Amino acid sequence: MPEPRVWQLTAGSAVLGLALAAAAATAAGPWDGGQRTAERARAAAPARGGEHHPAPAAAPAAPRVTEPAPAPSAPGVLTAVSGPAAPGARPADLARTLVPLLGDPGLGTARTASVVDTATGRQLYGEGAGTPMTPASTVKIATAAAALSALGPDHRITTTVTAAPDGRTVTLTGGGDPTLDEARLKALAGDTARALEKRGRTAVRLAYDTGLYKGPALHPIGPNENLAPVTALMTRAGRLDGSAHGPAPRSGDPARDTATAFAALLADAGVKVTGAPAPGRTPQGAPLARTDSAPLAELVERTLTHSDNDLAEALARQTALAHGQPASFRGAEKAVRDELARLALPLNGARFADGSGLDRSDRVSALLLTTLLTRAADAAHPELRPLLTGLPVGGFTGTLAGRYGQAPAGAGLVRAKTGTLTGVNTLAGTVVTSDGRLLAFAFLAGKTPSPDLAQPALDRLSAALTGQN
Repeated sequence: MPEPRVWQLTAGSAVLGLALAAAAATAAGPWDGGQRTAERARAAAPARGGEHHPAPAAAPAAPRVTEPAPAPSAPGVLTAVSGPAAPGARPADLARTLVPLLGDPGLGTARTASVVDTATGRQLYGEGAGTPMTPASTVKIATAAAALSALGPDHRITTTVTAAPDGRTVTLTGGGDPTLDEARLKALAGDTARALEKRGRTAVRLAYDTGLYKGPALHPIGPNENLAPVTALMTRAGRLDGSAHGPAPRSGDPARDTATAFAALLADAGVKVTGAPAPGRTPQGAPLARTDSAPLAELVERTLTHSDNDLAEALARQTALAHGQPASFRGAEKAVRDELARLALPLNGARFADGSGLDRSDRVSALLLTTLLTRAADAAHPELRPLLTGLPVGGFTGTLAGRYGQAPAGAGLVRAKTGTLTGVNTLAGTVVTSDGRLLAFAFLAGKTPSPDLAQPALDRLSAALTGQN
């Protein structure tokens, strides 16, 4: 993923925010020209949420004290619009701005904060920044970072069909891709039928293999509209309606449903399937056919934009496989932590009980989140850039599409991952300041009275950063 994309987006977002302030922007504002491919393809669909309100590696290192190489920012663009850039804010000035906002009763009785200048790595403000808190969905930033670091942004997840040595049975094998959809499944059936025809086969039995994943398929929260059973084979994350993201009715057995649909598609392609699909093991040998997911960079962007729980759990398990760990909740937890430790991140007290943030046992600090975002802005880590490009745009896309009505200064300038559980509200992302600097921030609140009170308070906090100069 080429480095300039995120900074093109940053600059575009900055221009948009200034244009909005001057009442000159339209719905197709300049941010759209810098929007990354995955978001353009998906943000057009009406947002349906994505948040949830359910009743050997190196040892972790201390927070980084050295400064990364300065990353490109937006001053050049802003100078053309509003004149020369002003000097950066002093921590004392920022504290005077944030402390009253952090005192908002809507943020409950436990709150932590971290604000970092991404170009220097300098923490500009911290309040309990190193204290582990329940992150809710902001843990997806850590999940995505571990996957990108372990596998690279070009990694794809593969679903295959393999024939038995005698040719009488073919096995549909799940690789852990929850984005497999009906169109790709139909294409896979067509490719399989053509391969069988070349072998002179017109009838087969169908088996399906989900053995790549280990351990329980159900998340500890149990059956839930926010997450399908976590299995290596599924179509559209087991959704039973036409939705693409957000809560939805889910299949109790997505693998069997996918195999049943595949059998029907094989029949449509001229291959008779005898008997009902049954679980089985993949035979040795080269696959007859395969279908690949989008590159990992795009999967990460989709995960963050729409807070996709199913994709987040898939990313965690892909990280487990890369580390030689079982592809289970427990194996993924160890692999994610080990990969982040390899990056020398501040992991004191951190726990990654799941990849999605639905588990209240998850713990991360505001400092860990801002360090991850700062690392993603560092030119030395282009593999982590999708952490920034995948963040929803305040007031425009994903889980932030309907927010910033009470804090309009943040619209177009704040990009952030949201987090919501009952009594937990969090926000972590980046913001472009009035002098064109890119700041990383994380605000974690616990024991909050309601999302209706907490979310606007978080929006006001992040929006306040746009006025720093």
